[in-house]
Amino acid sequence: MYRLIAIIIIFGSTGLGQECVDCHKQVTPGIVADWQLSRHAQNAIDCSTCHGSDHASADDVSQVLIPTPDTCSNCHPTQVQQFSAGKHAFGWASMKAMPTFHWQAMAMTEGMKGCGGCHKLGLKSEDEIKELKAQGAGFGLASCDACHTRHTFSKTEAQQPQACQTCHMGFDHPQWEMYSASKHGVRYLLKQNGILPESSSAPTCQTCHMQEGNHEVRTAWGFLAVRLPMPADEQWAADRVILLKGLGVLDPEGNPTARLEVVKQAQVARLSQEEFDAERNKMIGTCRGCHSENFARAELEKGDQMIREADRLMAEAIEIVAGLYADGVIKKPESYTYNYPDLLTFHDAATPVEIKLHEMHLEHRMRTFQGTFHANPDYALWYGWAAMKKSLTAIRHLAGEMRSADDR
Repeated sequence: MYRLIAIIIIFGSTGLGQECVDCHKQVTPGIVADWQLSRHAQNAIDCSTCHGSDHASADDVSQVLIPTPDTCSNCHPTQVQQFSAGKHAFGWASMKAMPTFHWQAMAMTEGMKGCGGCHKLGLKSEDEIKELKAQGAGFGLASCDACHTRHTFSKTEAQQPQACQTCHMGFDHPQWEMYSASKHGVRYLLKQNGILPESSSAPTCQTCHMQEGNHEVRTAWGFLAVRLPMPADEQWAADRVILLKGLGVLDPEGNPTARLEVVKQAQVARLSQEEFDAERNKMIGTCRGCHSENFARAELEKGDQMIREADRLMAEAIEIVAGLYADGVIKKPESYTYNYPDLLTFHDAATPVEIKLHEMHLEHRMRTFQGTFHANPDYALWYGWAAMKKSLTAIRHLAGEMRSADDR
């Protein structure tokens, strides 16, 4: 509270608040209307609090400060601290680390219409912010506004599952489709429509992934569904080694590569049993609000086993394509460091068998385990595991045809 009062004194004393409103009612009336609905307006947090006081006319628009998480932390230090420790904070870094990001059309990367449209949610360095501004995309730097959209910055909006829909749907991460068609999602949508009473139990994305409003947002398996230590199951351990080679984290001999450090920094995988157990136990605690602990553990373990089944199929497919490279049946893309398929550089796939491998990993494997954990049978089976089986069959057939043609 004292921090908030200090900010109001510092910025509110400029007297620019009403001037901003009067001008922007003509220039951008929608922004003013949203701000007037906000808790910010109710608490005398005016434009200058977040945007500074150097911009006072149409001639000095470039002096407007664009908020960053540091700006938001002046009033919301706990939430920003939590966000900074979670996976959303690494959204920008993980995108920049992906080789394929740099090969997208400039209109996508600079216009934030491709990966950057969602992965702008993430902490950025001062140099990166300057670069974005120079490209003309210097907006949305706060990250918080990805969920608490400008200029209402509504907590209620951010608590709805639809707030997650923009980024968590589609090709490789259709969590929205999985959730909204699951019994969890159906019950919540019925609550929103007033068909079920407000007191009905129906979890949202935030219920499971932001326990008690914690902005850290993590999952036990992480985005790639690979983890350390290796499993006791020898076949699964061998399959995971092959998958890690395909992800470029291990070289063909099984030694760690420089990409392992990127994976660590972006925190897209749990790299110790303690890390995994911490997130798994948080989820079980959430599930126990409606289910018995035995039921919750059993259902989550089914998800673990589906990852094992998916990895068995994925490992065979990776080795088939690696064999084609090794035997010179198809030429290894120049961007690949090793004589192994690189699952993170799918834009370089030049043959149908390579394209099918990337689809199998980025689309079908993802849907197998994500559909299972989101309690969506259709995605887990038909869009996931069954699609993986079909892809593997196609890869076997295509590889056989290519070898036969090569022998001739």
